[in-house]
Amino acid sequence: MSNSRMDTEIAQAIFTVNRHAKTASDNHYLYALKKEALNKMILQDRAQKIGLHFSKNPRKSQQQSSVLVKCGDYYFHMLPKKEDFENLDHLGHLDESYRNPASRMNLRSAKEILSELTGLQPVKKETSVSNPGKAYQPREMNRFYSPKKSYFD
Repeated sequence: MSNSRMDTEIAQAIFTVNRHAKTASDNHYLYALKKEALNKMILQDRAQKIGLHFSKNPRKSQQQSSVLVKCGDYYFHMLPKKEDFENLDHLGHLDESYRNPASRMNLRSAKEILSELTGLQPVKKETSVSNPGKAYQPREMNRFYSPKKSYFD
C-alpha cells in the first residue's frame, strides 16, 4: 500500500475513532488512540500542526486554545503543549462552516488500524469471579410479603 493511501486510511481511522469518542460512555481509550496516532503522524511528518484555535467549549468558563492538526484531508484538534504557544500562530475562533470529509469506516477497523500504528491496546475489564458457578441471582423477596401470615388469619 502506498504511503499516501496508508496516510488517508489512518486519517479516516482517527476521524472514526474521534467521532465515536465524543458519544462513548467510556471514551478514554478512544481519545488515547487519537492522541497517540496524531503524535506519531506528526513525528513522522505525515501530519502537520497548523495553528491554535480558541476552544469551542472551554473548561470552567476560561478561554482555552487547542492545536489544529491536518492529517490527510482531515483536520483534528488536540491539547496544546507549552511550545505550541511559542511556535504556532493563533488562528482565532474556528470556522464553524467547515466539515471534514465523510468517512465510511467502522469503529472496529479504525481501532485495529490505530492500535497497530501506536501499539496501544484496550485495557481488559476484570469480571467478577466471586461466585463463578452461580450466574442466576434470585430476586429479593418483597419485605411486605410474608408467606406465614394471611390477611384472613
